[in-house]
Amino acid sequence: MNPIPKWQRVTGWVLSGILALVFLPSAFFKIAQPEGFIEEWSKTYPASSALPLGVIELTTFALYLIPKTRYLGGLLLLAYLGGAVATHVHANDGKFFVPVIVGVVAWLGLYLRDRKLRALVPFVAE
Repeated sequence: MNPIPKWQRVTGWVLSGILALVFLPSAFFKIAQPEGFIEEWSKTYPASSALPLGVIELTTFALYLIPKTRYLGGLLLLAYLGGAVATHVHANDGKFFVPVIVGVVAWLGLYLRDRKLRALVPFVAE
């Protein structure tokens, strides 16, 4: 079994790390609820949903980063992002592609750094 090339492992972790720029601020705002946040949030969701969704977002991202729970975290992130796609489509704001791209980056990051996932989805000849 050939090892995954270092550049692919590093690229995978970089892509996974970039997701922190998306998920951490988003979860922070939902959990901390700074002034003005709930007013904007309430335009699409009930105010009471922000905190639970922020906790779910933070938890799924943490599960994604922990090696032993990476598959569970990846699947839960994908489900969460599916809800985000539905929200953008429902709001008719034209930004539905953003969570799609985030999901692709998440799974590409995992794919590049994970041998078991590569065996399951063999796009790369090893």
